[in-house]
Amino acid sequence: MGLRQKIWLTIAVLTLITVSLTIGLTFYLYENFYVDKQKDLLLLQGNSLKSAYMEQDGDGFRERLEWTEENSEAEIIYTEDPMKLSGSLYGEAVNDTLITYEERQQLLNGETVTMVRQHPVFDQDILAVAIPLLEEDVLSGTIFLYMPLEDVYAPFDSIRYILAGLFILVLLLVIWSGRKIASQLIQPLKKMEMVSGRMAAGDFSKRIDVSSSDEVGSLAGSFNRLAKSLEEVERSRREFLQNVSHELRTPLSYMRGYTEVLLEDVTVSGEERQEYLQIIHNETARLTRLVNDLLDLAQLEGDSYPMKREPIPFAQLVMDVAERFKLPIGQKQIRLRLELDEEAIIEGDADRLEQVISNLLDNAVRYTPSQGGILMKVEQNKEKAVLEIQDTGRGIPEQDLENIMDRFYRVHKSRTRNEGGFGLGLAIVKQIVLKHGGEIDISSKPDEGTAISLTFQSMAFDEE
Repeated sequence: MGLRQKIWLTIAVLTLITVSLTIGLTFYLYENFYVDKQKDLLLLQGNSLKSAYMEQDGDGFRERLEWTEENSEAEIIYTEDPMKLSGSLYGEAVNDTLITYEERQQLLNGETVTMVRQHPVFDQDILAVAIPLLEEDVLSGTIFLYMPLEDVYAPFDSIRYILAGLFILVLLLVIWSGRKIASQLIQPLKKMEMVSGRMAAGDFSKRIDVSSSDEVGSLAGSFNRLAKSLEEVERSRREFLQNVSHELRTPLSYMRGYTEVLLEDVTVSGEERQEYLQIIHNETARLTRLVNDLLDLAQLEGDSYPMKREPIPFAQLVMDVAERFKLPIGQKQIRLRLELDEEAIIEGDADRLEQVISNLLDNAVRYTPSQGGILMKVEQNKEKAVLEIQDTGRGIPEQDLENIMDRFYRVHKSRTRNEGGFGLGLAIVKQIVLKHGGEIDISSKPDEGTAISLTFQSMAFDEE
């Protein structure tokens, strides 16, 4: 049995049980209420006749008895011996009685008796009351009023048809609503099954179109987010393989070409031979840097990378990095300005943070034109220490800012091999900053420059 059938069957069974119990209980309670009303009516009529018996003479009482019987749905019997009630019923079944010995004793004691008894002649149940007539505490007669229960229940015959119709209507409604609810639940699940099959085959482009806001809609939304995430991972994986293949293929092509020239013993001058060997050396170093960067990034993206934690004078660390860039800064005649809060102290891995600052300053120097400017500023408040590096370089287009820290992402796709690296530097920077619990923010305008800010938790030291 499928899930749709199980859901529909469960809804149908539970609803039908509930409706059946509700209708049955309602009918039972209303029926008992109606029977009680009829019993009260018999008691009212019986007590009214009892009053006539006590207040009027014999002829007056009999006239009142006949009038009541003519205008009432009940059958009325008057007798002076309760044990002979059966002799006054239809058919004169003198050997049968409608009251027991115990009930006769109640009448002798002046107590009114109510009963449901099997009719001795017509073999049917009756509702009856027996009213005792006392004179000086002695039973002188009994008024017996009864109605066949078939007549009492007659008004319910039409109600039974109404309830049966209502039951059928509810049944049809349950079938319709059950199928609709099952479809609403199953359709998204079937779509998820279809999409998951496509995902298993490597196609992450499909989505589930569900507009409901219930749990199924929420599940479908989560499934769509998972598919989008997997699609992005797959795209990143393909791009990563393409980029790595490209970065590996290019230097290997250079190395193979120049090596073949040298191996074929083509007549080359000593100067050319030295130039070819230098190119091979440079490409080997480039490959080494690529492999190291990839390994570094892979370690940083893992959870098990060891990160040292020690207090670091933030301003001093920035000054040390800036000191090493004096030569390239001087060659391009760039104005470097330092605004450092020497009291800024952070906790972290000094080697890794030095790697971050060096990478960012290297990018700033590389893309800032001659006679441009770079500002390195360290500020500290009670909780945060912030390093901001601003340059007057070529800037980054707005559409590239979102992906600038992705692996192998390059803003300027056509830049030369000597102008830039592999596009891994900022990805490594991002992972190191995140490992330190920090935040990184980049803002830029093309042809105006770029500002990068790093925010870390500052350390507080008690002054002695």
